[in-house]
Parts: sequence; structure tokens; C-alpha cells
Amino acid sequence: MTQLAKTLTIRSSPHIRANSGVDTIMFNVVLAMLPVCAYAVYVFGMAALLVLVTATLTCVLTEHVLCRINGKPTTIGDWSVTITGILYGLTLPPSLPLWIVIAGGVIAVGVGKYLFGGLGYNTFNPALVGRAVLQAAFPAAMTTWPDAPLNRFGSLPSSTLAIPLTKPVYDGVSGATPLSDWKFNGDAADTSDLFLGTISGSTGETCALLILIGGAYLAARKMMNWQIPAAILVTVAVFSGVLSLIDSDQFAGPSFMLFSGGLMLGAVFMATDMVGSPITHLGSILYGILIGVLVVLIRVWGGMPEGVMYAILIGNAVTPQIDNWIQPRVYGSVKKRPAS
Repeated sequence: MTQLAKTLTIRSSPHIRANSGVDTIMFNVVLAMLPVCAYAVYVFGMAALLVLVTATLTCVLTEHVLCRINGKPTTIGDWSVTITGILYGLTLPPSLPLWIVIAGGVIAVGVGKYLFGGLGYNTFNPALVGRAVLQAAFPAAMTTWPDAPLNRFGSLPSSTLAIPLTKPVYDGVSGATPLSDWKFNGDAADTSDLFLGTISGSTGETCALLILIGGAYLAARKMMNWQIPAAILVTVAVFSGVLSLIDSDQFAGPSFMLFSGGLMLGAVFMATDMVGSPITHLGSILYGILIGVLVVLIRVWGGMPEGVMYAILIGNAVTPQIDNWIQPRVYGSVKKRPAS
């Protein structure tokens, strides 16, 4: 009678593998952002559609070309650069000249992602890197917010197709965002308008409800660390609530702080970048608290009305230190006692 030989197979961790790979997770993130993009196009019209499409195509094409130049297989199939392009487009004014959109997209991928080594190696959120460079290079264009025209699907702002390296000409008088109107004029917009996104601002400063639904979808599928946006939003609500109790005439309340600007978009889709955020539960909470505190500090006492972009980039920079400070104890090890 033949006896079967038994073989002990030894492999390195992880021993339990998830069914979802990087491409699956990234594709679901794209799906979660599509309603936000659709609503942005509904609010701002063809100008927003062109900005989003141009931003996404620029980022995808830049990554493909850089991979080919360096003799590597293209990585556009994992959907990560598509996310970068969509998020980058959502941070831009809908009337931004397309040549500026293209320039920022190349910087976002070439500098913010590829220069650090590509997917999994970038220290900072690439979309915010692209926007930060544009904010410094083209401050006037990045802070001009024309109101949506009545015929938003049949016409384009004159600035959209401006000739490269020329000063864009804007139609009519530009409107202020709710944050700038509050900071410089003391006027707070209605909470319902902020929640539904029917206000002036970046393409992604639209319906907070759709952003939260997208985040809930990803959290339910365990494709997003919900602790990070929860820590950010709770911190902003508590910090701004305390300030409002001290002086409600000078400081805006929690509802205004939560639903104005790019906080919802940044907290749900940008701060949760798996590469730029901590890996431990406690580290994620501290990371979220740091970003929330910085958002309120910059909005209230900073020179600019919005602070989400800078808060997340600073959080990205601090993430390696948070991971070093907070490390889980190795299973079976004994906690070291201080020397007496």
C-alpha cells in the first residue's frame, strides 16, 4: 500500500490574503467619486467637465509616458493615477484655463508621485502637490471664482480656452467663495447651500451629501480607513464649536466649518490616501486630529481663507514620525519596564 508523503510548506507572512487587489480598491474609489463629479458638472456646466476630463487625461498620460521613458511597464491599469487626476480636477476652479490644468497635472504625477518612486512610495498626496504648485505659481487664476452662467451647458467661460502663458480674461464679476466671504466680510453662507454645494468655489466643493455617501460606501467595503475622516471632522466640529461659544460674532460655528470649502472632499478622499496616512489605529486618529486642528487654525488666523490643502500636506509629512512613535507591540513580547 502506497503511503502519501506529507510536505510542510513554510511561507512568509501575510498568511491571510484579501480578495481585493490594488486595482480593485482603486476602481471602487473611482466609482465612489463619480457622483461627486457628475454633480459638479451639473452645478458648473461644461467648464467643470472640461477641467475634470483634462486633469484626468493629463495625469494618466503623464504616468504612461514616464513609465515608457524609464523602460517600465505602464501602471495606468491600476486606476491609482485616475484617482489622482479626478481629485486634482476637483480641487481646481471650474473656470481655470486648460493650459494651467495641464501644467499642474504633469507636476502632480511627475513630481508628486513618480519622482518619489511611483505607487506606494509618494510621501505627499500627488493631487495636492499639483494644486499647491499652481497656487504658488498662478495665485490670481487659482482664486478667481466666476458664478456659473445661466447657459452653463451651451457656453464656456472665456478663460477656459485662454492661450498659454497669457493672462486669462474672465466673464463678468467673479464671486467670492463662502470661506473668503466669511473671513474678509464676516458673512456666513446658509448651511443648506453649503451642504448641497450650490455655491461658488472649486469643482469639488459641491454636494457634501454625495461625498459622505461615497466615503460610507468605501468604509463599508473596508477600502477606506473611516477613522481618519471621522477624527478630522470631529476635531473641526469641536474646535470651531469652542471658538464659537467664546465669540459667535467673530468665529463661525461647526456647521459652517464642516460644510464649507474642500474639507469634506479632503477628509474623505485625500487624507485617507493609504500611502500618506499612518498604518496604526491610534496613529490614524492622531493624524486626523492634527489635520483638523490645522484646518481651523489656518482658516481662522491664517492669511488664506482655506487650509485643507496645507493641513493634509503637513499631515502627510508627519505620518512617518507618527508611525515611528506608535508601533504595535509584537505578539508575545513583554512590555519593557523603565529602569529603576
